[in-house]
Amino acid sequence: MAPSFNLTTASIDDINAAFDAGALTSERLVELYLARIAAYDAAGPRINAVLALNDGALEAARQLDEERRTSGPRSPLHGIPVIAKDVFDTAEMPTTGGYLPLQDVVPARDCTIVERLREAGALILAKVNLSDWYGNPDTMASSTLGGSTLNPFCLERTPGWSSAGTGAGLAAHFATIGLGSETGFSIRTPTSDSNLFGLSTTSGLISRAGQMWSYITGERGGPMAHSVADLAATLEVIAGFDSDDLWTANSLGKMPLQPYTSFLDPAGLRGARVGVLKEAWDFTPCDPAVLELAKAAIKVFGDHGAEVFDPVALDINLPGYLLANGLPSKFERIQAINQYLSRQAPGYPFTHARDLLLDHPGVPERPQDREALTTPIDLDRDPQYRATLEGRTRLREMVVGLMDRYGLDALIYPHKLHGPLVIGPKDDPERAYQPNQMSPLTGLPAFIVPMGFTEDGLPVGLEILGRPWSEPTLIKLASGFEAVTNNRRVPASTPPLPGECIEY
Repeated sequence: MAPSFNLTTASIDDINAAFDAGALTSERLVELYLARIAAYDAAGPRINAVLALNDGALEAARQLDEERRTSGPRSPLHGIPVIAKDVFDTAEMPTTGGYLPLQDVVPARDCTIVERLREAGALILAKVNLSDWYGNPDTMASSTLGGSTLNPFCLERTPGWSSAGTGAGLAAHFATIGLGSETGFSIRTPTSDSNLFGLSTTSGLISRAGQMWSYITGERGGPMAHSVADLAATLEVIAGFDSDDLWTANSLGKMPLQPYTSFLDPAGLRGARVGVLKEAWDFTPCDPAVLELAKAAIKVFGDHGAEVFDPVALDINLPGYLLANGLPSKFERIQAINQYLSRQAPGYPFTHARDLLLDHPGVPERPQDREALTTPIDLDRDPQYRATLEGRTRLREMVVGLMDRYGLDALIYPHKLHGPLVIGPKDDPERAYQPNQMSPLTGLPAFIVPMGFTEDGLPVGLEILGRPWSEPTLIKLASGFEAVTNNRRVPASTPPLPGECIEY
């Protein structure tokens, strides 16, 4: 049987095989993705994920093709198109955070991880929508610049919160890989809601330099992808120490000596020890169909050689603990914004968070931002901030202690107990839910894998939470789960287009 390339199922390895055979070029690949964006983003179902396209993408692809012909690829990501949440600075496209006052504002230089992707030969194709980084629109998961992004699997629902555009854009196959970021649940939830694989890494593994952020001691950027292998290949490029973000000094001596891709293992569940976290089932709302999918996903581990401890318990009221010990970002946000602004070149329209956040007619502001600017927080001595940091440390110790007690490689549980929410007013009770913020509060890495779909077609994900710096173990477990399941599909609203399948 002749080999073939199919855009909506192709991995990075598949794309490189087609490149090597001369059946595909990066230029043609970009054209195929641009055709899907034209057909499905502003037309057709109007997914509304893309805020800005890279006008130089085709020329950049041609140059990468020529480089491949003359000197070979720089890495497996050579010529691979990427979509990036619009919090990552890109020197050829605006970086807006979805915030109307930053419309058309182009930073002078790339953020660190975009720079690393370019050095590896990847191509930044588009910047995508998100929950407004600075404004306060009434509609959930929307921005004052871009409005609401639709979930390709269920058009009346959101594709997650802050990294919604990355989730929807990848689900609709607008690019091969994507970048999300997470203060609270904004890599994990869009991954779950968009039938993808996503990784929120150990806090400190990936640089935030040149990234809009709110959480100095915890913010994470990270990869989202259609497969574990694609995600691992992306992580290999973007992870590691960066002198422009000294929080990454925490990673020194902690990264594996071998590439992250070397931990891919189709038999990765065999011999693993995982615990089903009892308290993760205490969140609301709760859809019984999601509970059944979660039970089936957990059974996969035991059926394929893992030792499953069900349940294991922290013996705390986890939802209550997370409410009482909120993320430190609420204290750190203004300082984080000012640090981001300080990186910008002369001529950038804002130099201080006060000017950026307040008093823009027609743009709703966040009351907590005005309060924080009016009454600045002393991060050195504020007792509430210190108590929040102490609460974070206690929870991290409890979680790692639980894994130590049973000798676990990871904890597993449904990321949330319901599917994507219906788009609408964010304060409406219909959209009220409490996310499981254990991973972002503790800074522990969490891998989301697709569990499948409810009977009404809603995608949901399983969360695999690891010890600090255990990304290799999580990749092994996630790839083992992926190898024995078939939980991904192409959305009916964005089917394959003519020309996307190439036999060679």
